[in-house]
Amino acid sequence: MSQPLTKPQQTVLLSLAWQSIAHGLKTGTPLRVENSTYSAELARPRATFVMLEYQEQPRGCIGNLEPIRPLVEDVSENAFAAAFCDRHFPIVTSAELDELAIHIDLVSALEPLSFSSELDLVSQLRPNVDGLILQDGSHHASFLPSNWQSLPSPMQFVQHLKHKAGLPPAYWSNKITANRFTTQRLSRAD
Repeated sequence: MSQPLTKPQQTVLLSLAWQSIAHGLKTGTPLRVENSTYSAELARPRATFVMLEYQEQPRGCIGNLEPIRPLVEDVSENAFAAAFCDRHFPIVTSAELDELAIHIDLVSALEPLSFSSELDLVSQLRPNVDGLILQDGSHHASFLPSNWQSLPSPMQFVQHLKHKAGLPPAYWSNKITANRFTTQRLSRAD
């Protein structure tokens, strides 16, 4: 896994996310970034999720679980998408911009888990640390580590994740696969 980012690097990413949303309000497009103007650590491919809140209410969440582009590009694109493309929320408005809380989760490499049963899987989970991806055929879903706040027991966490994947909470199959990951959370709350 990559080293945690320094405070100055975190500040750069949080500022970039805000700038991409501000740019989107004016132009309808994400802020384009030039990777070569950033440090090697910020230009390296990394997966991120960007979550937005306004007055402590969710306003958007978009991200990737695997690295598909340089970190600065991923943050810029995901911040724009969270503000304007998350179908679960109305688009962010200019009036909200200055009070928008921005959270960026930097996603670690995925770690495949080996388990013999649902209880075995549940026993391996680290509450408030692990994010989890479950898959069974075409059914798949993921939870970030922040989901532990509302689902504190490992069994609840797995059962709600199965439900999110379109499976009954009591469902189990020996074909289910699971990957865990961790995140480093960066936050800007004004």
